[in-house]
Amino acid sequence: MEHKVTCVLAAVLMLALSSLAQDQEETCTVSPRERINCGFPGVTATQCKERGCCFDDSIRGFPWCFHHMTVENPPEEECPF
Repeated sequence: MEHKVTCVLAAVLMLALSSLAQDQEETCTVSPRERINCGFPGVTATQCKERGCCFDDSIRGFPWCFHHMTVENPPEEECPF
């Protein structure tokens, strides 16, 4: 029983620390409908990237300058202890 409690506590601690340690990746692969505007009318690719955002002007009617999508790395399935 004590081993299970230790594993659960370790898993919770690892999840909390992983989010603090930025165990996430950012990607500019965002479907057009999920894009969240990060720019302003007439923003250039350089201005967009200076803001830390993604730029893709190939799809009309959707934001060209948009925020990254954050992809969380899944936690490990096994208890390391």
